[in-house]
Amino acid sequence: MALVNIHFLNLQQNYLFADIVKKVNAFRVMHPKADVISLGIGDVTQPLCPAVVEAMHKAVDEMATADGFRGYGPEQGYDFLREAILKNDFAPRGVHLSIDEVFINDGAKSDTGNFQELLHWDNFIGVTDPIYPVYIDSNVMIGRCGTYRDGRWTNVRYMPTTAENGFTPELPKGRPVDVIYLCFPNNPTGTVINKQELRKWVNYALKNDALILFDAAYQAYIRDPDIPHSIYEIRGARKCAVEFRSFSKTAGFTGVRCGYTIVPKDVSVSTFEGERIPLNQLWLRRQCTKFNGTSYISQRAAEAIYSPEGKKQIQHTIDYYMQNAAHMLSVLRNLGFECYGGENAPYIWMRTPDGSTSWQFFEQLLYGANVVCTPGVGFGPSGEGYVRFTAFGSHEKTEEALQRIEKWKNQH
Repeated sequence: MALVNIHFLNLQQNYLFADIVKKVNAFRVMHPKADVISLGIGDVTQPLCPAVVEAMHKAVDEMATADGFRGYGPEQGYDFLREAILKNDFAPRGVHLSIDEVFINDGAKSDTGNFQELLHWDNFIGVTDPIYPVYIDSNVMIGRCGTYRDGRWTNVRYMPTTAENGFTPELPKGRPVDVIYLCFPNNPTGTVINKQELRKWVNYALKNDALILFDAAYQAYIRDPDIPHSIYEIRGARKCAVEFRSFSKTAGFTGVRCGYTIVPKDVSVSTFEGERIPLNQLWLRRQCTKFNGTSYISQRAAEAIYSPEGKKQIQHTIDYYMQNAAHMLSVLRNLGFECYGGENAPYIWMRTPDGSTSWQFFEQLLYGANVVCTPGVGFGPSGEGYVRFTAFGSHEKTEEALQRIEKWKNQH
């Protein structure tokens, strides 16, 4: 008899963004003439830049010839892309890594969800709260999170990241945490921490022999020169941290699928007997077994964003989204809403007015202004009472959505 992995049954009924789609679709059925504008799900809208498109066309043409055709590629990625990453993303910031510490993937979501497979099922995890849902859900799937009670998992240390503490989470107290998930610039709050604060986490991990899983998917949006782009800018991080990067929001690759993970050779975890196991070798073994590599075409596309033309073009797109963010922040604050983020990340984190819950405000905005946001409670218990807006729409749709919100707000 085939038995189910019962841990999957412990997952909450629906994924946050699937819930949003359901509710929006139900609204559209009841209001078929309504023009709904989504500022909720963080998908990009601007087309791929010309340098990327040209590189993809060239790669397809190569694949159409006997000499240029490529089958299975290396599981850890082609050297041409890994070398470009080292040269452009890390060396200018004083971070020196080797090529075999770079693992190309089909998007950061895959690796942030899969990396926990390398760790024993009873590691105690700590997460900043609110948090990207995939971190916790992937740990639930292996049985690491305990049971779900009153909106929390019993074997997860939640570290609130809210307006009350300046969106700077405090170090865990009491029982030490074994695995720490950090995301900066943060999704969903759009906030950041400086080097001094990040250094505290690295020091904690070194002192407690903990592992940091650092999601830097939005680092390209950082404007403040004092904010670190990589955890490896902090001394000692090579010994305790794995970093995830994505081209999805940096270069509009949500439909192309390409990103990468840095696993330094210095970072290791322990067996019960005290033997140290390098995660770099373990992750390589995992990838060779369960991953056939990212497509050649996608990797050539990613390489193109590091060309002089590609750098200028993707920066233009990033600036485009950040203009949206600045405009949203200004308008929403002028309307009297309490807002955060939007300065070093493409997300606005807004407190819901009049004590309404996240889902209550979501429905009020959907039905009152035909605008979609993301309920903050879907990102964790500390997200209750907030909603997230994304700046990934077009200028025109963003402006129209803000006008609708203003009109709706003035009617109330």
